[in-house]
Amino acid sequence: MSLEEVQDVRISDSDTPDTPDAPVTPDASSKPGTWAALRPLLLRMHFYAGILIAPLIFLAAATGLLYAASWQAEKIIYSDELTVTEVRDSTVPLSAQVTAARATVPEGKVVGVWPAPDAEATTRVIMQVPGLGEGQTRTVFVDPYTAHVNGQLITEGDALPLRAWLSEFHSSLQLGEFGRNYSELAASWLWVVALGGLALWIGRRRSRKALLVLPDRAATGRRKTLSWHGAVGLWAVAGLVALSATGLTWSKYAGENIGQLQDGLGGATPSVSAALAPGSGAGEGSGSGSGEHAGHGTTDGTQTPRTPAAADIGIDRAVAAARAAGVTEELRITLPAKGNGYVIKEQDKQLPVHLDSVAVDPADGRIMDELRFADYPVLAQLTRFGIDLHMGRTLGLANQIALAALAVAVMFLVFWGYRMWWLRRPTKDRTLSVGRAQPRGAWRKVPLTLLLPLAAVVAVVGWFVPLLGISLVAFLAVDVLLGLLAARRAKAATAV
Repeated sequence: MSLEEVQDVRISDSDTPDTPDAPVTPDASSKPGTWAALRPLLLRMHFYAGILIAPLIFLAAATGLLYAASWQAEKIIYSDELTVTEVRDSTVPLSAQVTAARATVPEGKVVGVWPAPDAEATTRVIMQVPGLGEGQTRTVFVDPYTAHVNGQLITEGDALPLRAWLSEFHSSLQLGEFGRNYSELAASWLWVVALGGLALWIGRRRSRKALLVLPDRAATGRRKTLSWHGAVGLWAVAGLVALSATGLTWSKYAGENIGQLQDGLGGATPSVSAALAPGSGAGEGSGSGSGEHAGHGTTDGTQTPRTPAAADIGIDRAVAAARAAGVTEELRITLPAKGNGYVIKEQDKQLPVHLDSVAVDPADGRIMDELRFADYPVLAQLTRFGIDLHMGRTLGLANQIALAALAVAVMFLVFWGYRMWWLRRPTKDRTLSVGRAQPRGAWRKVPLTLLLPLAAVVAVVGWFVPLLGISLVAFLAVDVLLGLLAARRAKAATAV
């Protein structure tokens, strides 16, 4: 993955095979001479990308590892709030559970209700309370069998305090909007370094095909580190590219471009329409807030009195209407407000997913609109799956273990890359030194018929993923400046 260039940058004996008698295995997908021309350029790019961006990638992996563990940690830490003390034969009406929560937090406005998803879980009543930060709500946890309030926590979406903090730590290092640049920069380069490293690893010489996918146990020194770096990177590359792509969907700059592209291709995530007809008694309406990245707090206020009061059939009958329409799994209910009816969604994101939703008229329980996940555009479905896989939801514990394994792999890949950089240092002249990069001018070896299309692709990708493009230009500018200084020193030395 990340520092494959360090693995592959060779100055003197760098192009020797893994073993002295190893035959050359050419890249079958390249024309004769193409790989030989591209390889030095790829090595140099991979080297600098790994050296300069690897710390950010390491940070993203370390914080991602903590986030992957938070799903199980919050079940332990918040077990009193999340679980009931005793499973009984019957539950009290949902309306009674909401009443109990409202009595506990009288200053709050109920904006959503999440009925207990299983027999041992509590019901969550989501409230807007003055003084909370943006995106935060107060969640009251109610025992569905007794309507006893087990506790309350400040939450963000479905994340309890620990996971909410770790999520922000992963995305911005708790540095606010400025800190988000770190994660976007890491995600922007991760797929580049991963695919570049894959090409370099596949294009290497090796005596046995097994050494492509397994570390060479007979190797020593830098070669041993290289074999581990390459083999582990090969196994991890698909997951790393997927993490990079899905991570960019949340980013500020590339994420906006991705969203526009998705919308332009007809892949926008649809939402159920909950708008009431004028004069139905709920006031002026706003959207239901059920877009892809919307949360339960997208409506502002819910218990605003309506005229007449009898126009609301109540949450129990609204849920019954939704269940009759086939919306039954892990429900999340948004209460009526500002011209909207009830919005009742499924949020069971583990396979097989249940993500259907309906809008219910509060006056008579009529289903005003319904949306089935099967009717989502393919791009919207892929986006949903990708995001949930990235967050560790789709496959539950197995998903979270896979994410943790990928995070550990990334950290080892970065460590091995820097170790190879250190092992390649010249030791005869100086004790404090590091390995050198591939010599400048590698691009001159690339045929013009390949160089021009490659430059065009890089320009387009750099525009679409802005932090990748900006940082690449910065790398090139610094490299050119260092090259000019080196040339000037060499010229001065020869003049003397």
